[in-house]
Amino acid sequence: MPLYIAFPVIMVVVGLSASRLARPDVPATRALVFSGSTRNSLVVLPLALALAESLSVAALAVVTQTLVELVVMVILVRLVPRLTGQRRAADKIAHR
Repeated sequence: MPLYIAFPVIMVVVGLSASRLARPDVPATRALVFSGSTRNSLVVLPLALALAESLSVAALAVVTQTLVELVVMVILVRLVPRLTGQRRAADKIAHR
């Protein structure tokens, strides 16, 4: 599980760093951070379930990864606006 938690933490840093280099607008920065920190683990769940019984732990790993990812996404919904400049986006809309 520590690896499942470390991945989104690292990818948030990578996403924020990439956005500083590319300088996209705030919504694009948020999309970059979220898309980098999520994985489509449920896509491989049918494959993991189709493995031999001796490899049944693979399905457990996929489900565990998905549950950790859901908790991380809930946290990121609150955290990412603060990291990407929630006020900057509001200021741009207010000044139009």
